[in-house]
Amino acid sequence: MKLGTVMGTALVSGLLLVALSGCEKGPAEKAGENIDDGVEKMGESLEKAGDSIQDAGRDARD
Repeated sequence: MKLGTVMGTALVSGLLLVALSGCEKGPAEKAGENIDDGVEKMGESLEKAGDSIQDAGRDARD
């Protein structure tokens, strides 16, 4: 490759990285984070429910 092509590619890539890093969170990213939080909380609730069921099963056997 020619040096000019390599330098141009590096310059464009650098500018894109700078532009993208300065972007604010958009509605899709915020929605995705809310979904992630909801799924995590649901998983914790299911884990607690499973623990309660196991405890109830142990108590019933005793």
